[in-house]
Amino acid sequence: MQRKNVPGGVIVGNLFFMSGCCNLGETVEEEIRKNMEELGQFLAGQGCSFKDIVKATVYLKDLNDRERCLNAIWKEYFPENPPARTCIEAGSGKCRVEIEFVAVLPDA
Repeated sequence: MQRKNVPGGVIVGNLFFMSGCCNLGETVEEEIRKNMEELGQFLAGQGCSFKDIVKATVYLKDLNDRERCLNAIWKEYFPENPPARTCIEAGSGKCRVEIEFVAVLPDA
């Protein structure tokens, strides 16, 4: 199967594997929103939206931020049928949050 490098990740077949986004912010909430905005731009560049995401991996410096911050913001972006999601506690330098997605490309 052929792979194609595109801004923000790699396309294999009809799947868009997105690289992780890690943007600094004043608060964890700001970092989450900045990451989601950047990922949204990569999605739009491939004709996708958040509705096309089927898998998400979120790396949190403090796993308690999942309940404190992430879940409420997540519901804004995925009010219905959210993707499968895994949250992992991991240090990522100065960033407190890193997010990566797998999306299904819309039919051409």
